[in-house]
Amino acid sequence: MRRALVLASQGWGQTAPNPMVGAVVVREGVVVGEGFHPRFGEAHAEVGALRAAGERARGATLYVTLEPCNHFGKTSPCTEAILEARVARVVIAAREPTVLAGGGARHLADYGVDVEVGVEAQAARELNAPFFFATDADRPWVTLKLALSSDWGMNDPTGQTRWVTGEASRAEVHRLRANADAIAVGLGTVKADDPELTPRASIRPRTAPMRVVFDRKAETPIGSKLVQTARRTNTVIFAHQPPVDRLAALHNAGVDVFHAETIDEALVALRTFDVHHLFVEGGAQVAKEFLRRDLVDRLIIFQSPRPLGRDALRPFEGSDDDFAATLQSLPIVRSEKFGEDTMTVYAIHEA
Repeated sequence: MRRALVLASQGWGQTAPNPMVGAVVVREGVVVGEGFHPRFGEAHAEVGALRAAGERARGATLYVTLEPCNHFGKTSPCTEAILEARVARVVIAAREPTVLAGGGARHLADYGVDVEVGVEAQAARELNAPFFFATDADRPWVTLKLALSSDWGMNDPTGQTRWVTGEASRAEVHRLRANADAIAVGLGTVKADDPELTPRASIRPRTAPMRVVFDRKAETPIGSKLVQTARRTNTVIFAHQPPVDRLAALHNAGVDVFHAETIDEALVALRTFDVHHLFVEGGAQVAKEFLRRDLVDRLIIFQSPRPLGRDALRPFEGSDDDFAATLQSLPIVRSEKFGEDTMTVYAIHEA
């Protein structure tokens, strides 16, 4: 099953709104077929693994990270492919959460297949947390990414250093962006950094993430990269009672401006736009608001070994010691070194 999870992750940035799924066919202790869902609309993982196994799938065990689908969608039901291959046993990590595609385990059992559910379930749910969350939530799954110095600062107050973390960390951020439906920042970040908010890594997402700016008065500069490229990449601003002339200028540039008095309202609107995963990148004020309102599901911190000093902006309320203590109380999903930096992923809510 762990191998199936590794295979599933090869669909990173390609499968949404479908989940990433991996499958392994084992016969007499030997792997005879592997597969993963490579891209939305293409063959599911089970079908790929069974095709690879061929006749060796008969009487074998199929390990799959998500309950096989039991309906006609972009493809035929995976349950029918499994039954046709005469697989004897199916081991499933996590159950399908949607009513439309669910019921595959029961269908297979009804036809005499030995079915087991729950092997590596937590890891499977973590891999596709936005997909599971979307089944009954009115907002997107939110990942907040922070790049911090060793003393918890977000920016160099002297203006001498543009990047808090190193090149390897920034490359990982681009990879993370590729699996999000939308990338969000506040007005301060737009003015300070003039970001593009696009994934620029070896993994190119099937669909470019929406760019989102939380900007109460719609003051995002017309000359910013976000506005200048809005006709190529969907760009949205959430504002509250902005001047009419600003609305017109942004609209003429291809930017969609929506009314939202609070971040909560903006998230509900994003969910209606089929945004299941929102990747929030800052700045400090936006990060504070998301944390204060308990709207963060995963907190990713890239921490540099270098300090920035007391005058650097900080993304949290209270003292550095309070923030450090809060982090120590949170479960760690992943921890990894990128150059000199350390990336830690904290679980604020369960997947």
